[in-house]
Amino acid sequence: RLRTREHAVAGVDLGASHCRVALMDIGGETLALREDPLSIADGPQAVLGHVERTLRTLLDESGRDAGGLKSIGVGVPGPVEFSTGRPVDPPIMPGWHQFPIPEFFADRFGPRALVDNDVNVMALAEQRRAFPDTRYLLYIKVGTGIGCGIVADSRLHRGAQGSAGDIGHIRVGDVEAPCRCGNTGCLEAVAGGAALARRLSALGLDATSGSDVVRLVKSGNRDAVRMVREAGRAVGEVLAGLVNFFNPDTVVVGGALAAVHDQLLAGVREAVYRRSHPLATHVLRIEPSRTGENAAAIGAGILAVEHALAPRQVDRVLSGAVR
Repeated sequence: RLRTREHAVAGVDLGASHCRVALMDIGGETLALREDPLSIADGPQAVLGHVERTLRTLLDESGRDAGGLKSIGVGVPGPVEFSTGRPVDPPIMPGWHQFPIPEFFADRFGPRALVDNDVNVMALAEQRRAFPDTRYLLYIKVGTGIGCGIVADSRLHRGAQGSAGDIGHIRVGDVEAPCRCGNTGCLEAVAGGAALARRLSALGLDATSGSDVVRLVKSGNRDAVRMVREAGRAVGEVLAGLVNFFNPDTVVVGGALAAVHDQLLAGVREAVYRRSHPLATHVLRIEPSRTGENAAAIGAGILAVEHALAPRQVDRVLSGAVR
């Protein structure tokens, strides 16, 4: 019999400017979680070195050694080829292209890490923890960028190469806003947190990031409230097409801008229910994230738990073939 409390997994969330590391038992209970400010642009050696030190500290503080770590899940803010666990041309991760993240952890802890896009593991966290009754879920992350995690028949859908859900670069309306991808009019360039901050700054307001947009909305600034609601409509226009195509029963909106979800979701719902077919929205619910800022760390941990509990892995653990 596998004693869940005796075995641990780790969930790692690497954001543009933060790192969260969660230590979980193999039953999925979070034992410890630590967040630190960290720039993904510092490169893989610096960032993953910090993760290694943090994880060893959490293991020590919980009275465990690295040999008890059965699996590691990692969420990163960029495209990942899931089969290899390597980032592919990630726009905000200089120096990370094709970096062997799984092997980095295997060399130090034993298990190869499972590496996925952060929006995918966020979707997994929401479906498993907050909406276990749904089988078809879309998770929309609205932060600096915009992405979508897809759960189909209770399983993550990544597409052929792992790039499914990259909705941030779908063109919206006739806006010619330049995008970091080199195109113009992308959803991210119109409704992402960085884009809203730039527009508010042009009005003379103190805004350089999505968190500043949230602060201004919470303070009641009318321009910020208007822009967030307009951003919600832009997201909703794209989401309406996804709802017609995919027919989910649940849409979850998370990310930094979801901290002001009343304004954001008002715009999203307005567009979705106006533009989608009635049958596609008959049982549809559009909800704010329930796992919040820890969604990616929890989801990465769940990814690790489910890998560790796969029948083949359990047999190997029970036989002592792997740690």
